[in-house]
Amino acid sequence: MPSPTAAHRHSFSEQLRGMPASPRSSRQFSLSSVGVQDLMNNPPKAGGADPAFVGRDWHDIAVGELVDPAEVRFVELDTGVEDATNLLIDSASTVLLIRATRNETSAIGTFDYKDLNQYLLFATGCLRPDEEHLAFFQDLAKKAQQGQEIPVKDAKALGSKEPFVVLPHTANLTAAVEAFGGGVHRIVIAQEGTDEVTGILSQLRLVKFLWENGRSFPVIDQLYPQTIKDLGIGSQHVISVNGDKPLKEALALMDGEGVSSLAVVDNQQNVVGNISTADVKLLTKSSSAPLLDNTCIHFISVILSTRGMNDGKDSFPVFHVSPYSTLAHTVAKLVATKSHRMWVVDSPSPSSSGPPTPSIPSAVLHNPLHVASTPQATPSFISASASPSVSASSLPGASMSGRLSGVVSLTDVLNLFARASGLNPNDPAETRRHRRRSSSSSLVRGSLDSARSSSVDVSKILR
Repeated sequence: MPSPTAAHRHSFSEQLRGMPASPRSSRQFSLSSVGVQDLMNNPPKAGGADPAFVGRDWHDIAVGELVDPAEVRFVELDTGVEDATNLLIDSASTVLLIRATRNETSAIGTFDYKDLNQYLLFATGCLRPDEEHLAFFQDLAKKAQQGQEIPVKDAKALGSKEPFVVLPHTANLTAAVEAFGGGVHRIVIAQEGTDEVTGILSQLRLVKFLWENGRSFPVIDQLYPQTIKDLGIGSQHVISVNGDKPLKEALALMDGEGVSSLAVVDNQQNVVGNISTADVKLLTKSSSAPLLDNTCIHFISVILSTRGMNDGKDSFPVFHVSPYSTLAHTVAKLVATKSHRMWVVDSPSPSSSGPPTPSIPSAVLHNPLHVASTPQATPSFISASASPSVSASSLPGASMSGRLSGVVSLTDVLNLFARASGLNPNDPAETRRHRRRSSSSSLVRGSLDSARSSSVDVSKILR
């Protein structure tokens, strides 16, 4: 039965018209370039330690002390994707827990922006099923075209599966640090001896806690003054996209690689911005459909404008550090920007001031080397068709970045903390490989021009 609101929605094809100009074009920036540089060079310092944890060994602090049951949001297996999306966005949460029925207090899965990104790719015809899943794909597309509600359980069946880890609320932080250091992104906390969920602990929350209370934990605090190069953390396996590439290619790349964000670069590999799966929230209205075919650079301007309007001031991309940044500087930026990773950059490469030149799009660096162990080498990339060049100066603050050479993630930081504490976390590289395999196991990612016959009206799916 068609959705009761379907008659009031415009078709997806009707929305494929020119987007209005970015509101940034007529706005004044509230921070000078000097102010932005100062923010980047001197990120916020750690706040005062929580008195509740002063003098306590962090090994004896329970995970249940870091979570709040009031922050837990549930959906059911049969909840519609549209309702789940609305709750995800309106609650300002990064994840919803999935339960079997409304009366349950236990969780059996999660629904987050990675899932929403994958569903958006399905809805716009950017995924192609393999033989094994063809029937399921066709049935789901038919339901969507008819305006039927698509339940979360079907959206989850499209592909990627995050590790689902549960710890009792009495478990100490060492268990969480070890799990996170092995590549797990979040942990469900349950009342000991039961399946009742009492909270969700994320990598970011734990890193923020350890940063703000660092002086109480000497084994971690002594790492902060050292540079990320000397510590040997981070990787040169970097996934990025050229700023002139269509946004839909960036979304497909994130989904196929099982990552939550990409660096956006110009033709000289200077970092000009960042796109994450959380930014998909800006694409959940059919009127946003033209953004998918517009450039990543344009989408970054939309992201920054939206943040500016929501926060009352302009926002600038500050998602990068250098190999010589201290761990304290890097963690402070991760916490301040609520990011999962910081791009490691060298000195800026000169921008092209001449006519457009061929680019190196959808850049994927294939040498997973530690930043500290080897000198920076010229990376090898997978190249697609040429596209117009992008200048690093095309975005505010971008000229203060540099050439992309690596990445440091929350997983890298927590893996370092785990090893420094004598723990034995799993190899995060293996977790990443598993995530990529699971991301592509259910559906085959075809070219972005394939499977158009199976595309559905996005306005009948998303609000």
